[in-house]
Amino acid sequence: MPEPSPGDNTLPASPSDKAPLSAWAPLSSPVFRMLWFTWLAANICMWMNDVAAAWLMTSLTTSPIWVALVQSASTLPVFLLGLPSGALADILDRRRYFIITQFWVAAVAVMLCITIVMGGMTAPLLLALTFANGVGLAMRWPVFAAIVPELVPRPQLPAALALNGLAMNASRIIGPLVAGALIAGAGSEYVFVLNAVLSLVSGFVIMRWRREHVPSPLGRERLISAMRVGVQFVRQSARLRAVLLRVALFFFHSTALLALLPLVARGLGGGAGTFTLLLASMGGGAIALVFVLPRLRQRLSRDALVLGGVLLQSGATALVALAPNIYVASPAMALAGAAWLTTANTLSVSAQVALPDWVRARGMSIFQMAIMGASAAGAAVWGQVATVSSVPTAMLIAALTGAVANFATQWFFKDRSIEEDMTPSHEFKAPSAAAPPLSGHVRVTIEYQIDPAKAAEFRAVMQESRRSRLRQGALAWELLRDISDPGRYIEQITDESWTEHLRRFDRVTTGDVALRDRKLAFHLPETPPVISRSVVEG
Repeated sequence: MPEPSPGDNTLPASPSDKAPLSAWAPLSSPVFRMLWFTWLAANICMWMNDVAAAWLMTSLTTSPIWVALVQSASTLPVFLLGLPSGALADILDRRRYFIITQFWVAAVAVMLCITIVMGGMTAPLLLALTFANGVGLAMRWPVFAAIVPELVPRPQLPAALALNGLAMNASRIIGPLVAGALIAGAGSEYVFVLNAVLSLVSGFVIMRWRREHVPSPLGRERLISAMRVGVQFVRQSARLRAVLLRVALFFFHSTALLALLPLVARGLGGGAGTFTLLLASMGGGAIALVFVLPRLRQRLSRDALVLGGVLLQSGATALVALAPNIYVASPAMALAGAAWLTTANTLSVSAQVALPDWVRARGMSIFQMAIMGASAAGAAVWGQVATVSSVPTAMLIAALTGAVANFATQWFFKDRSIEEDMTPSHEFKAPSAAAPPLSGHVRVTIEYQIDPAKAAEFRAVMQESRRSRLRQGALAWELLRDISDPGRYIEQITDESWTEHLRRFDRVTTGDVALRDRKLAFHLPETPPVISRSVVEG
């Protein structure tokens, strides 16, 4: 498939992006609507858990680093387990896998409740159970991210992802409000009881979805091989690598606001109610942005949306750091919510449309790993900076360095490519063998005869072929030139096994077909290039 030029960071707006679609159009699909409400409930549970855990930690210790580590404990599992979770979501039945994640979160909530009731909660134990809850998030997010493009037409994908952001931010309001009311009126343990109930109900609702899982005739991919292929696909995509860099930088710096927010609330002289109000203000700003985001996408490029979101986030963080009271901090949090949704949604759309379906969960899990890894590291770093200086100082440094880093990245990673066509194609027919090899690597050679005067152009196209073959899952790729015949080139591809060789034919896209035609345009003989396959023995 054609590879974007180096330095690309986001997809250019396609015609579908410019179409004036309703922000609510995806909800006309009954399945999307059902799963969207399930996703909303799941995120409400997540925010209730995070608020209850963060506030509980402030009662166990006053150390800023311990409070900030609650954020790290909730996000680090996605960084550590995101890739295997994404691989499982690609090779297993996504419906069943989604159900299991809900029951896992419910079980952890029950454990948290029991521990609090028995009076055995400590700061390290709270971090451990928060980490366990994060494991459920690590399992849940990639599968849902991979499901969404199945449920809506491509023109509705940006709106569907914006609705997912709406669910996240509506939960940012509902979750803290419910958690704050329960903490103040009953106790933290009741927050975790409600989490367990909602998670179980969500699991049973997903059971109503009658998605047909079609197993591959080649059987399931091995987990280690599937993880390797997922990483390899991202490594060979300049577009995805640049998107990952942008999103990691944004969340590393922007997480300072959330990680230190409980201490900001206490510094403003408030309690759980102040903390809840600040979170709700952030969610409200994001929800308000959903209504204008379709128009912004029509008027501004994705680069401009990301840069605007980053600068707005940095300004809001600085304003919260310097806010003398809740009347200044609350509107600033609303601006931060709008900035967060703008940036996250825009980069998420860029990642989604750069991924074919067969590797979508793995690619989006790596995207989420970048977010959560950066968030976990940022929470720890800014918590430590606050410990050795002060909370306002840490937030101001995060705001300044975040704006500079993201502006520099945007400046050096201009969009200079066209959108890749990831539509599946069955143009390439899988080979057959009388006696398929049961073991050993498979080596494929393709011989080209070209005009030596066009060798430089041919080699440039073959580098795109290298990236394409590796993204499909090949172990190795080489281009050989005949010493005695300067116009004779041999493309050599090595696959892990015969089965993995056949899988590559299921991964061919329309872009791969176009690339094949560009290579054949250099081939001089009327007969096609000679292709041979052999097994590596010994």
